[in-house]
Amino acid sequence: MKKIRIGIIGAGLIGRQHLENYAKLEGAEVVALCDTNQEQLRKTAEQFGVPHTYTDFRELIQREDLDGVDVCLHNNLHAPITIAALEAGKHVYCEKPIAGSYADGQRMLDAAKQHGKMLHVQLSFLYHIETLAAKTLIEEGKLGKLYHARSTGHRRRGRPFVDGYATKEFNRKADASGGALFDMGVYRISQLLYLMGMPKVKTISGKTYQEVAMDEKRREISGFDVEELGVGFVRFEGGLTLDIIEAWAIHLNGFEGSSLVGNTGGVRFPGHTSQGETPFSYHTQLSDMDMDATFDLGYANYRWHALRENTDAYDSSQHHWIAALQGRVELLPTAEIALQTILVSEGIYLSDQLDREVTVDEVIASSKSLAIKL
Repeated sequence: MKKIRIGIIGAGLIGRQHLENYAKLEGAEVVALCDTNQEQLRKTAEQFGVPHTYTDFRELIQREDLDGVDVCLHNNLHAPITIAALEAGKHVYCEKPIAGSYADGQRMLDAAKQHGKMLHVQLSFLYHIETLAAKTLIEEGKLGKLYHARSTGHRRRGRPFVDGYATKEFNRKADASGGALFDMGVYRISQLLYLMGMPKVKTISGKTYQEVAMDEKRREISGFDVEELGVGFVRFEGGLTLDIIEAWAIHLNGFEGSSLVGNTGGVRFPGHTSQGETPFSYHTQLSDMDMDATFDLGYANYRWHALRENTDAYDSSQHHWIAALQGRVELLPTAEIALQTILVSEGIYLSDQLDREVTVDEVIASSKSLAIKL
C-alpha cells in the first residue's frame, strides 16, 4: 500500500490526538507540522518525530510532497485554512465541526468540488462498532420504516476550561461559535443523520441554556458566552423526526443513550449514568412478545475483519481517511453529513433567538461567515 504523507496544522490538544492516531497506522506518515506557538510546536514535533515544522501554514500547504493536510484548529479557523489548502491542491481532513457556521461549511464544500479534492471531516462516532451494527440492522430491514431518533449527550460538569478540561477558546463564540452542541453534540447528531440516510431538514426548534454555577474567575478569564445545554426538535421531509439534548453541565446523573426507532424495531446506543455505561441494544417484538437484546459486538468485529475486505478502513476516522487517499475505499460523505449537522445546531440557535420554530430556508438565509480573517 502507498504510504500517505500528511501535514498537520495545529499542534495543540487535538493535533496531538491526531498524531497519536496516525502513529498507529502503517500507511500514514506525518512529515510536517505547523503551529504559531513555537515551543509547543518544537516539543510536539520532537515527541512524534515530525521532521519539518512551520509557524506559517501557508508554507506547509505549498509542500509538493504532501498527499493531504489535516486541520486541527478552533472552529472559526477551519474554513479559511481548509479553503487555502484546497486551493493549493491538497486533499483536506478537518476536525469537527466542519466550521463555525453553515455558510462557512458550504464554502468549504464548494471549494473542494471546484478544485476536485476530497474534504473529510472528523465524525468519530461513524466508525464505532455500534454504528456499524446499527447500519447492518437497518440495511437488513430489522428496524423497518424509520420514523424517530433521539440524540442524547451527558456531562455532569464537563465544561471546557471552567471545569478543568481543555482551553478557554472552546467557551468563546469568537473562536468556537457554539458550546455543547458544537463540541459534543456534533458526534451524536451526525451519527443519527448518517443512519437515517441524510433526510432533508424542514424545520427546527430549540433552546439553549447557561445556568449551572461555575467558578467566577474562570468564567471571566474564559469569556464564557456559549451554551452548556442545548435542546432541540427537528422535522425532516418524509415524516422523520429527531429530538436532541446535549449537556456540558446539568444536575442529573446521566442520560439514556441515543436511540433510533422504526416500525418493526429500534436500537439504543451506549449511554452514561451513575450506574455505569449501558450497552448497545436492539428492541423488537417476537411471537407477540416484547424482546430486548444485546450483541457480542467484540466477536462480530473480529469476524468482520477476518472475513470482509477493507473492514479496517472503517476502524477510525484516520483509518478511513488514509484508506480513501490510498484508493482502497470511497470516502464517506462526511463533509455533507457535517454540514447538515451544523445546520441543525445553527437552527437551534436561531430558534432560541427568535423564540419560535424556524424553517431550513430561514437558517440558511441567516447564516453568516464567522471565519477568522488571516
